[in-house]
Amino acid sequence: MSNEAGHVTGEDAVKFAYWVPNVSGGLVISNIEQRTSWDIDYNRKLAQIAEANGFDYALSQIRFTAGYGAEFQHESVSFSHALLAATERLKVIAAILPGPWNPALAAKQIATINHLTAGRVAVNIVSGWFRGEFAAIGEPWLDHDERYRRSEEFIRALRGIWTEDDFTFRGDFYRFSNYSLKPKPLDPLPEIFQGGSSRAARDMASRVSDWYFTNGNTPDEIRKQVEDIRAKAVQNGHHVKVGVNAFAIARETEAEAKAVLAEIIEKANPEAVNAFGHEVKNAGKASPEGEGNWAKSTFDDLVQYNDGFRSNLIGTPQQIAERILALKDAGADLILLGFLHFQEEVEFFGKRIIPLVRDLEAKRAKARQPADAAA
Repeated sequence: MSNEAGHVTGEDAVKFAYWVPNVSGGLVISNIEQRTSWDIDYNRKLAQIAEANGFDYALSQIRFTAGYGAEFQHESVSFSHALLAATERLKVIAAILPGPWNPALAAKQIATINHLTAGRVAVNIVSGWFRGEFAAIGEPWLDHDERYRRSEEFIRALRGIWTEDDFTFRGDFYRFSNYSLKPKPLDPLPEIFQGGSSRAARDMASRVSDWYFTNGNTPDEIRKQVEDIRAKAVQNGHHVKVGVNAFAIARETEAEAKAVLAEIIEKANPEAVNAFGHEVKNAGKASPEGEGNWAKSTFDDLVQYNDGFRSNLIGTPQQIAERILALKDAGADLILLGFLHFQEEVEFFGKRIIPLVRDLEAKRAKARQPADAAA
């Protein structure tokens, strides 16, 4: 909806999130200079900058082992809590990996943080793609669709624990008998995000998730995914919102932005990019349909972990704002952003691009109003 001044408000406004760099190496597998740090002081300041400049969410990453330029990793839930403690309005999405986490532990952790932060914590349930990581920490590696079945049970258990007393559940992976968590989270419940592009991932989202993250792509390809998942959700009596990954390179001219992209790719670490590509493509091939999030990714695409270059938020502020509206038109409710130099670029994005997006949204909202209402 829009208010009398024409500004788009509430659910109709596209949301903005950023990847928390709680993992070293930044958001590109490249040897280009990145004025980004994985330490807590940098990230506290970054969260405050994001909050002050129009960002709605931050998404922490979960990694247990080094690889692809990520030598150091802070644990996601505790790191998310630290960022929440440093902010007042920003919501932080903590990545959680079924296997290492049991839903009883996750439910209790998140319920506690929910109370400590006035309900600003959410979760992203990661079904897992890095087989070597599971082997390293002694966790069994499940087949592709089994990982999503386990994640769905995990989400159903979370919601049951958060909403029911004497919760009883009998699944293939988790079992509960008359379990009552107190205190339960504040209302509304913590939002539940998930990712993936496989059939199993989309079907799971259409049944149980609040939000579905997908890799970067063109508006036409995003629209196909949105239409598919939302049609399934309607059949299930469910509603799911969609977040799209993007890597933003905003500069005063398009030529400057494209030059930065070219330098990132030119300085890519080929061994690390190819190793990452091998791992994620194998994970997708293990799905029944034989493809996943990265099935059509080129070497250049894989330099950014989640196909962020393919969303094409690379250019001037005006170009990027217009492309965000095109993604919104395709069904995106949220844009999840990565940057090269996080602190300065998050601030630039918030000051120069988000206001343009809001103006474009307002003009569209006004154009849709009846003539007599607009008079």
